[in-house]
Amino acid sequence: MELRAIIVEDEANSREIIRNYISKYCTNVVLVGEAASIKEAMVLIENHMLDLVFLDVEMPFGNAFDLLDQLPDGTFETVFVTAYDQYAKDALNHHAAYYLTKPINIDELINAVDYVATVRAKELALEGEVLSSKSKGVTGKLTLPQQDGFQILNIPEILYCKADDNYTEIYLVNTKILVSKTLKYFEDALADFPFARVHKSYLVNVNEVVKYRKGKGGSVVMSNGKELLVSASKKKDFLAFFN
Repeated sequence: MELRAIIVEDEANSREIIRNYISKYCTNVVLVGEAASIKEAMVLIENHMLDLVFLDVEMPFGNAFDLLDQLPDGTFETVFVTAYDQYAKDALNHHAAYYLTKPINIDELINAVDYVATVRAKELALEGEVLSSKSKGVTGKLTLPQQDGFQILNIPEILYCKADDNYTEIYLVNTKILVSKTLKYFEDALADFPFARVHKSYLVNVNEVVKYRKGKGGSVVMSNGKELLVSASKKKDFLAFFN
């Protein structure tokens, strides 16, 4: 799939390296512009329909996170390119699709582009289609430990689970249950059912998703109207639940 992209990097030499690598190894990427500052990047983003932004973290008069915080929730994906490992957590919090460290590893660059291309292709294929989850007619029960025994939940009635430190909030249609188990515990327990980990904080019942919003800060809307964030790194696995 063709991806329209820009490079945002203040060092001319680094821009040239990225440009040459993309030209040689990522032929499906069409570069529509380059920016050496946040101001220049804003102009490019506002004037082009982009699929992908290669974004350096450190720039004059601000950084990549300042740029993203100034933007509305666009539909492009972001690949961070930086010499500093300490920004990885912030990059994930800003919904990075991928995180590349300098000097750039060509295989990692190809993996980053392939990941974004796969997500964009799946999003495009699903637009305007009649969607159905690959898992229908789910039945099963889940036991929740309590001091005097355990509570039994019908798995299809669970809308989503939310992490709360070492606890998990389980949301049903009309109520919420707090359980002294981690979200990872429920991710494993529900692995055979149509539940997707869409974010570090959310595990959702795919059959209860009524809307998907694409973009660097993508989200899903649940059947109860609640909108939940989808991490860029989780989009591929989530979209794979749909035909």
